[in-house]
Amino acid sequence: MKVRIAAGASDEEASAIAAALAEHVGNTVEVYVGRDDDPLAVHEREATPSARADASGQQVASTPPAEGGADGDELGPTEREALLREEIADILEGGPEKYREGLADEGKLFVRDRLEHWFGGEDAAFLFEDGKFAAFDDWHPSGADPDTDDRLPADGLITGGATFEGRDVHFMANDYTVKRGSMAEKGVEKFLRMQQRALKTGRPVFYLMDSSGGRIDQQSGFFANREGIGKYYYNHSMLSGRVPQICVLYGPCIAGAAYTPVFADFTIMVEEMSAMAIASPRMVQMVTGEDIDLQELGGPDVHARESGSADLVARDEEHARDLVAQLITYLPDNADEQPPRQEPIEPAKSPAGIDGVVPQHPNRGYDMTDVIDRVVDAGSYFELRPDYGEEIITAYARIDGRPVGIVANQPAHRAGAIFPDAAEKAAEFIWKSDAFNIPILYLCDTPGFMAGSQVEKDAILEKGKKFIYATSSATVPQQTVVVRKAYGAGIYAMGGPAYDPESVIGLPSGEIAIMGPEAAINAVYARKLSAIDDPEERERKEQELREAYREDIDIHRMASDVVIDEIVPPSSLRDELSTRFAFYENVEKDLPSKKHGTIL
Repeated sequence: MKVRIAAGASDEEASAIAAALAEHVGNTVEVYVGRDDDPLAVHEREATPSARADASGQQVASTPPAEGGADGDELGPTEREALLREEIADILEGGPEKYREGLADEGKLFVRDRLEHWFGGEDAAFLFEDGKFAAFDDWHPSGADPDTDDRLPADGLITGGATFEGRDVHFMANDYTVKRGSMAEKGVEKFLRMQQRALKTGRPVFYLMDSSGGRIDQQSGFFANREGIGKYYYNHSMLSGRVPQICVLYGPCIAGAAYTPVFADFTIMVEEMSAMAIASPRMVQMVTGEDIDLQELGGPDVHARESGSADLVARDEEHARDLVAQLITYLPDNADEQPPRQEPIEPAKSPAGIDGVVPQHPNRGYDMTDVIDRVVDAGSYFELRPDYGEEIITAYARIDGRPVGIVANQPAHRAGAIFPDAAEKAAEFIWKSDAFNIPILYLCDTPGFMAGSQVEKDAILEKGKKFIYATSSATVPQQTVVVRKAYGAGIYAMGGPAYDPESVIGLPSGEIAIMGPEAAINAVYARKLSAIDDPEERERKEQELREAYREDIDIHRMASDVVIDEIVPPSSLRDELSTRFAFYENVEKDLPSKKHGTIL
């Protein structure tokens, strides 16, 4: 049997292929490389029993197929199967070799090596691939030279099923060596089937994106069709809130390809590699005259800090996988299941230090993560969008092994005041957490929503509305802790008493008020104070008014008036939250009967 493989194969590779095929077909196999006339490797099949793997992976004895298939002889693979295996091997090589060689210069893996990295380790497995032969008739029968752009193995898009960290998932991955990962008719069909099957199985979907967008010269077969590329986003919308959709960007994702990452629930970009934009720099220059490179247009810094479209930025391919491996530990397979529990771990820092972290002075800054580290299980803190809307923390963590979503004001940034970006970030995080049955913990220390002409232009009312709407509509168990300041509408958005959380508990440093003492005294008594001529007398009177006001908003007054449920010693906060989340684990909350709300 004669077999021809792509140019560039080494002696060892040719020998391995010859030996493997000879084992299957039971005949001598000659392996030719590229257009060579002489075989690089020849392997003669010995007529002795040998081992082969059955479907379960166990080794069983096999013998060469007998000529003529006499009665009693065990049959084995034929040349027809060997030809199929040769075709598969060719497909697995991907696009032209010159493009594979160029991947190293860009610091990225060949797509099938990437899939091996994702699904080849412990608690992981590449289970199957769908549509490996997509577009096969468009290039293979003509014997396309491996160095031409005519190669279209798998039509540049790989889909299938895999096991990741012990969880079954659907996946898709672009092959950047095939027309720069562009999408065309057959690849689009595979993508759509994968999404539709995920709706039926209720399993998470991974999008490993590296695509230049639609294949413009072949658009008639997939662009505007009912089952064309536009259906991607319809399916994204149907999957939204049903199963987790996680996207990792490994290169430029332009035009239509850029919508998949923003439709996904969680998007991870890779430094100096990823980018996404509605149009390429060349198109931007044509349309607007702006001269800009791809990283400035839509690189990780843009989407992690400015647009908020990237949840996390990875250092490299390995780090991207690690981030997804952490993220999925907080998520169920679908909306019908509860998030996975783990063994409880004590906090990294002692809860006894919580009261020492929170300053006595209400206007002094501190880092809320110092409180969080004393409440959650050690090593479980996993922050999302850390560089966007930094005055609010959105993170997953575990308390006594139970996943929770944390929405916390961050006094270390802008005094914890809520700006438009932070409001939007919190709203989307609450919405996702609620969709996947993850309880929510609010840690409130905010002077409220920011005021001023710029935030009005940036839609503070519109985005603040979304934050309050998300808090109002969440039906998962919710616990609110008034850590220190809870002023203005900030207490509404942060799960205050009017928003039906399972509990509102306060620390002794807590205050709840329309506004802080300084602003209140100025608003109510400004004229009376200005009438006092003696500066010392005016200062004494102002201090008196502040102290009286502070007594009215003190957490003890709130507890006395049963505005909140309890004041707890700070060192007991973790135990209190653990007990309450456990007690309300199966709480049922109903929303009014309606098609859906009108607030997006």
